[in-house]
Amino acid sequence: MFLMGLGALLVLGGMLYMARTAIWRGSLSGPDSSRPVRGTLEPPRRSLRFLGLGTNWPGILLMVIGAILLVSGSGF
Repeated sequence: MFLMGLGALLVLGGMLYMARTAIWRGSLSGPDSSRPVRGTLEPPRRSLRFLGLGTNWPGILLMVIGAILLVSGSGF
């Protein structure tokens, strides 16, 4: 039961980490955007870089370890 609870916490923690990196990565139309904004808050093109493995690998690792603990805990 302890392994399943720990696994569930790790999966939830990984999901929250990935959500935090997507939300707090910066303003959409700030000075670091690639082009000037024309009458809207959204930049003309937004990359999907924040969904890649480079920024989300800790969250994905937490979710994988949590899933392994959930599967191994269900066997006992």
